[in-house]
Amino acid sequence: MYAKKKFRLLMIIRNCFLLIIAIILIWFIFHQVMNLYEKKHYSPIGKRFNIEEYNMHVYMKGEGENTIVLLPGLGTAAPALDFQPLVEEMSKDNRVIVVEPFGYGWSDMTNKERTVENIVEEIRLALQKANIEGPYILMPHSISGIYSMYYANKYPDEVNAVIGIDATLPKATQYFSEDVPTMPKFMRYVAPTGLARIALYIEPDDYLPLAEDGTYSKENLQNTKAISARKAYNKNVVNEANEIKNNIDKTNHMSFPTDMPVLFFAAKKDKVNAEGKTNVTFYQTQLTKFPTSKIVTLEGHHYLHWTHYKEMSDEVNEFLVSINAN
Repeated sequence: MYAKKKFRLLMIIRNCFLLIIAIILIWFIFHQVMNLYEKKHYSPIGKRFNIEEYNMHVYMKGEGENTIVLLPGLGTAAPALDFQPLVEEMSKDNRVIVVEPFGYGWSDMTNKERTVENIVEEIRLALQKANIEGPYILMPHSISGIYSMYYANKYPDEVNAVIGIDATLPKATQYFSEDVPTMPKFMRYVAPTGLARIALYIEPDDYLPLAEDGTYSKENLQNTKAISARKAYNKNVVNEANEIKNNIDKTNHMSFPTDMPVLFFAAKKDKVNAEGKTNVTFYQTQLTKFPTSKIVTLEGHHYLHWTHYKEMSDEVNEFLVSINAN
């Protein structure tokens, strides 16, 4: 009797194990099929250019004397879609470009390390391949502030100004006495296994902009979900996150050229550390001597462009007029 009960228990365990394996296999196949469908159904809104064996997506809109190049924050799955309300506003008076680095949006993934040197050279090559002539106004969000710092120092003749959206700059960790965050390497398997798609089904709003209804079109949000499902926490994003410390070490000695105009958008309600330091006080240390370099504070989220795209566009236009006047 005991042997029969033990055998039944083993059979139940085996069947449960096989059922779990079957469910995982079915989900994996479903995820791959959905990836293929979404790639065909949601075509790029810009153009893709071959950069060292891989394709990089560049979105362009508008015309004008100034060329603004928007660069995304770490892990922003679909930058061209994420920036769209801001692009719509700024492109009324300017030529606006969104470069999606490898691992983001409609760009391919690459096997090259996500060093500041590689990322900047890839962005520069993409602009050249797209026949977008400089000098540019670099407009980095978050981590791209580090890449803009490197770009402005290595190629100062190609950069007219820098406009940061709550931008991360190399000296920030030293200023705040903070450690550089990292990302567990196993996270790179989230996208290939479809775990991000499961998360999207459970909490879709976590992958979408926190903006008022109507700010982003339904098509935009559907596109964002589709790209997030297959690109969230991919190997390039994880590698980029774990390369931050090295990239900071390479750029920590840099400052923006003293004669370069800079504008920083910063969240008004910022946390104050024990020494009374905030992002605003930090950005004050990063301002250049150009007469109209300044900081603009706004109420809102780290992704200030989700809700303040109109105010930001007005400030950018005013800033660019002031540059030309000097």
